[in-house]
Amino acid sequence: MMKTLLVRGMLAGLIAGVLAFGFAYAFGEPSVNTAIGLEESGGHSHAHSHDAPAPAQEELVPRDIQSTLGLLTGVLVYGVAIGGLLSLAFAFAQGRLGSLRPRVTALLLTAGAFTVVFLVPFLKYPANPPAVGQPGTIGSRTELYFGFVAVSLLAGILATVFGRKLADRLGAWNGFLLAAAGYLAVIGVVAWLLPVVDEVPATFPASTLWSFRTASVGTQVTLWLALGLAFGAFAEKAVHRRSAVAA
Repeated sequence: MMKTLLVRGMLAGLIAGVLAFGFAYAFGEPSVNTAIGLEESGGHSHAHSHDAPAPAQEELVPRDIQSTLGLLTGVLVYGVAIGGLLSLAFAFAQGRLGSLRPRVTALLLTAGAFTVVFLVPFLKYPANPPAVGQPGTIGSRTELYFGFVAVSLLAGILATVFGRKLADRLGAWNGFLLAAAGYLAVIGVVAWLLPVVDEVPATFPASTLWSFRTASVGTQVTLWLALGLAFGAFAEKAVHRRSAVAA
């Protein structure tokens, strides 16, 4: 059963990745191209003001490949990996969250994972397009972001475990509220302690920044929603088939 769920989870992630790629290419790439154009024009104007040409930087991967094959590959790998992890979480959670249908369990897990893995970290450290951020702080910014993702994920897992225990004593609704309040309290303190990163230039167009971040959120919503719906359907069929064979 575990192997069946893993394969179906990865297949659902593949489907979700294709849909997310379509959204990212249609709505995200235009703002990326705009930001790259602003970065290049800024570099040229800087060189002109000093009467010396800026050193040319060799482009390792052409832009047309980055925006098509590169983007597709990255999104598909991400979707397949998330789908595999979701299937493992479903195998552990199924039957432990009450008498929920497998489809509902998969959707709840997907919504929770989307919140703790992407949405909450994004609110603290939102995505930025090219030409935003200092090259020397890439390492520290990456560490801060993934560190916050790890804390959010750990807090979400602990909140789920304790919420399940509280539900046995206080009821499902009260257990959920207390677990959610505990998660928000922990995340709020951690977000307050972590440094603020704001390297957006004052001259960067707000509309381009807004379009890029909106497209980033839309891409993630598309991926996670498609993943939850597809895997929920696959998992329900697998569970029902197993029950029929056992009967």
